[in-house]
Amino acid sequence: MTTILVAEDERDIRELIAFTLKYHGFDVITADNGEQALQLASETHPDLLLLDVRMPRLTGYEVCQKVKQQETTRDIPVVFLSAKGQEAEILQGQQAGAVDYILKPFSPQELAERLRAVLEG
Repeated sequence: MTTILVAEDERDIRELIAFTLKYHGFDVITADNGEQALQLASETHPDLLLLDVRMPRLTGYEVCQKVKQQETTRDIPVVFLSAKGQEAEILQGQQAGAVDYILKPFSPQELAERLRAVLEG
């Protein structure tokens, strides 16, 4: 089964994403801050990381950069999730190593489809 690590500090959003992804057949691991996301990525080697940009301890950008620097996790695709959709923010996400940038609010169906597209990539 395909495993997605979801890192989101807002509990309600994290639970909605986890529910949506499980409904679409994904296995889901959750983290509520950047440090926990980085640790779980290193321990579990998920198939994809879905990272909120603004999180406590480490931002999504920082997590992505650290994941891409580690030999064991560098090939894991990263998708950012953010309410901030300015071009500079999206560019920063791409420069950090992300393959996609999804804006909040999002439709649950669109989220699942875009993540599946990245995974089939």
